Amino acid sequence: MIRITLFTLFLVSTLPLFSCTTGSGPYRHADPQRRDTAKAQRLTREAADWIETNPITAEKLLREALAEDIYYGPAHNNLGVLFIEQGRLYQAAAEFEWARKLMPGNPEPRLNLGLTLEHGGRIDEAIQSYEAALAITPEHLDSVQALVRCQIRYNLLDSQVADRLKIIAMRGTPEWSNWARQRLLEL
Repeated sequence: MIRITLFTLFLVSTLPLFSCTTGSGPYRHADPQRRDTAKAQRLTREAADWIETNPITAEKLLREALAEDIYYGPAHNNLGVLFIEQGRLYQAAAEFEWARKLMPGNPEPRLNLGLTLEHGGRIDEAIQSYEAALAITPEHLDSVQALVRCQIRYNLLDSQVADRLKIIAMRGTPEWSNWARQRLLEL
């Protein structure tokens, strides 16, 4: 279980809209003029193999990827995933903000930001982030599942919950499908 302090909630609630510059922040040493996207992509793929088993190596590789190309969105997104798994919510949210801006047509950073916000107790903002993911890809199953689970958990149901539960029941894994069918019976 992730422990949230008041300080962490304050930090998450005051996240600025990050700009992709080298003036401040964790990437101030990256040179945006020198970009090797192919190397960043290779390092990001390599890091993905280590996220579950060796997060220290994964983080090192992702930071190397971002040193090669500060604007490589998947590296930011994967680093955010690594941070959320470690309970580092503020850092995760910052990485998902970068990824969201760098990957405007991809729902994943918005979904991940929603999960981070939900873990931090920012439920309304989490729902907005899940909805933003669905605005990009209306039937993105992971986003549908996250949104509906959150709405049901916090009793924030809307007129689309039943339709979304039907999507989960038809397209989800057996576990999610059973969960959705049970929730439909309870509505």
